[in-house]
Amino acid sequence: MRTNELMLYKHMEEGQILQDMTFLMENYDNDYYNQEDLKGLLFETVNEILEMAVSHGFEGNLWHNYLTYLLASHENAYSTSCEIVGEVQGSINDVALHDFTIFKELFDYNFKELEDALDAGCLSILMEYQGASGYGKVFNRRIRDRICDLSENLAATKDAEEFKATLTQFYKEFGVGKLGLHKAFRVEHREEGAKIVPITNIAHVHLDDLVGYEIAKKKLIDNTKAFVEGRRANNCLLFGDAGTGKSSSIKAILNQYYDQGLRMIEVYKHQFQDLNDIIAQIKNRNYKFIIYMDDLSFEEFEIEYKYLKAVIEGGLERKPENVLIYATSNRRHLIRETFRDKEDRDEELHTNDTVQEKLSLVARFGVTIYFGKPDKKEFQEIVRQLAAKNGIEMPEDELLLEANKWELSHGGLSGRTAQQFIDYLAGTVY
Repeated sequence: MRTNELMLYKHMEEGQILQDMTFLMENYDNDYYNQEDLKGLLFETVNEILEMAVSHGFEGNLWHNYLTYLLASHENAYSTSCEIVGEVQGSINDVALHDFTIFKELFDYNFKELEDALDAGCLSILMEYQGASGYGKVFNRRIRDRICDLSENLAATKDAEEFKATLTQFYKEFGVGKLGLHKAFRVEHREEGAKIVPITNIAHVHLDDLVGYEIAKKKLIDNTKAFVEGRRANNCLLFGDAGTGKSSSIKAILNQYYDQGLRMIEVYKHQFQDLNDIIAQIKNRNYKFIIYMDDLSFEEFEIEYKYLKAVIEGGLERKPENVLIYATSNRRHLIRETFRDKEDRDEELHTNDTVQEKLSLVARFGVTIYFGKPDKKEFQEIVRQLAAKNGIEMPEDELLLEANKWELSHGGLSGRTAQQFIDYLAGTVY
């Protein structure tokens, strides 16, 4: 096999399995090597493929799934050029076709002679593998299904040209690598710098699930829609009372626009010093990124907001057009202010400087959206709709009476309180 001739798909993560398997394909009948050693290497390679199948949730033809995983995960000059936008022009297509010809050979390889020569039937298990749970720790069911479906489609192609077209279409629809396969990410600070890590289990909340706040949701949708469509958009601050759906609205926005190339990276304020490093890793990709900051606020002694101010607007390097910052906060002005501030300002020579310093961060958010607590009538309407969606059949008078009792001892009137009440009913009564 000609894997040493690959030009784009080289130095792949999890590529050792491919190296070992192609070595066996080339040398299983070579008298120079000890047959027992070759057989041992085969079983070791099969073990690694099986371990990957369990951790990623693969099933079906595990050899094809493994090769597909390499192709869907490897970020190179061709795959990153095609992500979200589709086929590109230029000589890179000839190089890609060369590599896909080799992968097509790997897909079509018949292992029977290898099995017979080494007297090992273990490979047959890999060809029709049935998974136990349908998903793994690394991939959720949605991503697993995409890899397995692509694996079947690539195996069904008649030649390298069709193989290339099928894979390129996948890159256009879903992207490549961790940024393509996953929706949401967090940041880990390591010795070598900030690392963007996928979040595999996220809430599948949708905007229709959020009752009320139609004006607020429309402002958020309009801004995000403009962003993903390549038009001008603003950084966005959602502020207001606790439990009113600010964070849920942003999660819903991600679910709504993910298939149009939207991705989200959650960053905490102690990680703001890594913002420039994070942006450097994503600025040249074809996705649209929202850097999400939940419950953003600063005490007087905290200075992390200065990093954020410089990144949003103020540093020498312009913020990339494929990056926006969305934040939620219970505070309108983000930085805590006290009556002592007023006393200090009265004694200061340049009082306006102090005021502007504390307001300048909010001013960098072009869109601010208010989420206020619902009144009693709005709260009851939220309860009604949530009860209907969750199949709770209770006389309306009794439902609202119990809801009123619940909110008095569970945080007051809010969408979160209503949802907690419905969860209580669903878990204990219905």
